[in-house]
Amino acid sequence: MDFNLDETQQDVRRLATDVLAKEAGDGAAGKAGDGTGDRAAEERLRRAGLLSLCVPEAAGGAGLGPVEMAVVLREVGARAAAVPALPVLASTLALARHGSPEQQRRHAGGLATAVREPGGALADPPRTAARRDGDGWRLTGRKTGVLHPGPALVTADEGLFLVEAPAAAPEYTSTGEPAATLTLDGIPAERVAGPEAAADARRLYTAAIAAQASGVLAGALELTTGYIRTRRQFGRALAEFQAVTMQIADVYIAGRALDVAMWSAVWRLGAGLPAEEDLALAAYHAAEAVKALHTCQHLHGGLGLDVTYPLHRYFAQAKHLSHLLGGADAQLDLIGALV
Repeated sequence: MDFNLDETQQDVRRLATDVLAKEAGDGAAGKAGDGTGDRAAEERLRRAGLLSLCVPEAAGGAGLGPVEMAVVLREVGARAAAVPALPVLASTLALARHGSPEQQRRHAGGLATAVREPGGALADPPRTAARRDGDGWRLTGRKTGVLHPGPALVTADEGLFLVEAPAAAPEYTSTGEPAATLTLDGIPAERVAGPEAAADARRLYTAAIAAQASGVLAGALELTTGYIRTRRQFGRALAEFQAVTMQIADVYIAGRALDVAMWSAVWRLGAGLPAEEDLALAAYHAAEAVKALHTCQHLHGGLGLDVTYPLHRYFAQAKHLSHLLGGADAQLDLIGALV
């Protein structure tokens, strides 16, 4: 198992870094409070081809896989950019692995990804019911926490489905990005593939959340490290106090634990190997990242509570991603079931 990025993956990371750094320099990376997300950053990512990274080449994309998806999402998280990269990359990769060429071309721009159900964690197997209706299918159930709602890729008991116009009730997120609860009341649906495809879509979505959370924690750590090196109290930099160095070390350890589990999970997904245990561990550390963000806020003192200061964006994203996973306790339950 080699976690070093190959040449293509390094190029993808540099491109994502350059695109998102440009937006941050323009002061756009955090514009999510109006509930629309950061449209300028999204457009730049699309023009650079980073949101079609996982679309097959025949459908106009780059045909890359889970590791490259994680590379982009980690950079998105590292700048707390309010863009729909997570659902777009997870949905197009799921279609690339399980959809028909026509479905891949039709939805090359990405879809909302409807995996989460009432009760918190990502449901496996899904409780959403799919039933045949003549030559087609109909879905009944509810999906919560659906980011950037619209035409959606939906997991159900009988497989993975496409739904064009689900009924959506708006939700509020800590980042200000649009989300919704989808009510599927016998709505017509197009089947993509069977139950294994639904399980794989859940795994990809979990990996995508963990990758973005990894970037969020890395970005918050960089911001906090820079602050304690320059902020002085009693004639000394904060970084010279032992209590401060121990706390920032805890944040570093939390980040490394998440990184190891996340990269192992996406590598195994890309190699076609079992990845459930690695994903559960990565999801647990992603959900626990909120605690590390509390430490970063504490080390910033009163500045850490200022909603106009960049750290607030990282804290909001960490809370949001933990919520999508159902929290750390849900992941501990899953780890216990797996072992």
